[in-house]
Amino acid sequence: MVRRAARRLAGFLVAGVLLNVPVVRAELPVVELGAGMYRIEAELAHTDKARQVGLMNRTVMPAHRGMIFVFPQDARHCMWMKNTLIPLSVAFLDAEGRILNIERMLPQTENSHCAADRARYALEMNADWFSSRKIAVGERIRGVERLPAGR
Repeated sequence: MVRRAARRLAGFLVAGVLLNVPVVRAELPVVELGAGMYRIEAELAHTDKARQVGLMNRTVMPAHRGMIFVFPQDARHCMWMKNTLIPLSVAFLDAEGRILNIERMLPQTENSHCAADRARYALEMNADWFSSRKIAVGERIRGVERLPAGR
């Protein structure tokens, strides 16, 4: 009986992989941020687990969506694109939300993209989102003051 149940479960798992059923992931809270005249809906990654997974294994992201990484301390944090399928741009932000630098990141690479100075946040958006909207280094991302502390 147990062996039959185990075989049935294994069959469902294999079928899910073969049919390309999307991986179920925990929903992250969404926060509203702003850059220039643009509104951003950003998934909140403020825990170790959420920061580790980030935007991995996603095939699309709406134009106005992104992910805000909140770190527990200011440091020269770095990001990479392991298991990330969509091209992204990341803006590293200081504790006040000012953009320190913006890096373009290619899918499924393990190159480090690091903050130019001590950063508290990293905002990932679709590739070239910042440049296409003329959002540049030195500008402030609104709404970071309402974010919970990183943990």
